[in-house]
Amino acid sequence: MKPLRIALATDGPRIGPRAAEAGPLGGVETAFAHLAGALSASGHELVLLAGDTIAETKEGMLWRPLADGAGLTPVDVAIAARMPGLFSRMPDAKRRVLWMHNRGDYLAELRHLVPLLRHRPTLVAFGEYHLSTVPNWLPEWLTGPREIIPLAVSAPFDRPTAMRAPPAPVAVFASNPLRGLDWLLSLWVGRIHPVLPRAELHLYTGAATYGGDARLAVQAAPILARAKSLARHGVVLHDPLPRSGLAEAYSQARVMLYRGDPDETFCLSLAEAQAAGLPCVVTDRGSVAERVTHGVSGHVAASDEDFATAALRLLGDDDAWNTAHHGALRRGSEPNWRAVAGRFLALAEDA
Repeated sequence: MKPLRIALATDGPRIGPRAAEAGPLGGVETAFAHLAGALSASGHELVLLAGDTIAETKEGMLWRPLADGAGLTPVDVAIAARMPGLFSRMPDAKRRVLWMHNRGDYLAELRHLVPLLRHRPTLVAFGEYHLSTVPNWLPEWLTGPREIIPLAVSAPFDRPTAMRAPPAPVAVFASNPLRGLDWLLSLWVGRIHPVLPRAELHLYTGAATYGGDARLAVQAAPILARAKSLARHGVVLHDPLPRSGLAEAYSQARVMLYRGDPDETFCLSLAEAQAAGLPCVVTDRGSVAERVTHGVSGHVAASDEDFATAALRLLGDDDAWNTAHHGALRRGSEPNWRAVAGRFLALAEDA
């Protein structure tokens, strides 16, 4: 492949892959950091655009302010994270790519629709569910072509995981508390813990899982307060952890429990749990069923009762747990970020 010139822009913070691994971050920030790192390591010329402060080098990558972008030398491919409006602040490009992240129906908002129709970028979704959320009245011929490129997990979840013996009956939740935690607490207290009183539910959640947004913090506060009050039911509330800490927690857990949410377009926490060999119980909400192989690496529940039954089976039945544990390990951690970067580079070749 000939050397390419690539521009990558975000309205978020300037975060590189090492910083992303050091502390808890949302999925968008984590993904952007690792794609930037993989593209930087690919040997192609990378222009990173974010923020309004002066140009600076972080982790060997040069970040420029968004205000400088439009005046730069044209590039082969310009990749904007989430916001079509970023293209007006990026250099001219042979191909423009919108890395959607959010549900596709946000593109119907006028502030996104106008630049979308103007620039007609390739829309990149994480999977079939994510792609299905683009409004039907925005056909491909009007907005630009579409591609599916899944996310990758990062260290330490991108390394092979050894098989282990069945651990104690500990379930984990490591997502945004606004995405089904209140429902899970009710199910745990009403249907799971009474049947298996020695089981524990460990929650790794808090402000970092929703970006520290003050509005969301107000909504989450009563849910987190409820979780704190349920210690007698085996519920343990932890602060969110960096990925190294989560890997350690998952190595001592038995199952991840997560209902899912219509806004869930990929769910890195489930992908990481499966890569670590942790069985998962989910429902068919949002994209989460795409992260679990039903009956092999976990269970996609059809009802609340089905969810509770599957959770109890994996918490209490060693044979069932071993089967799902081995199934999760067979899923592995593919693709890696190098492969994801390669998929984006292929879009430039097709331009």
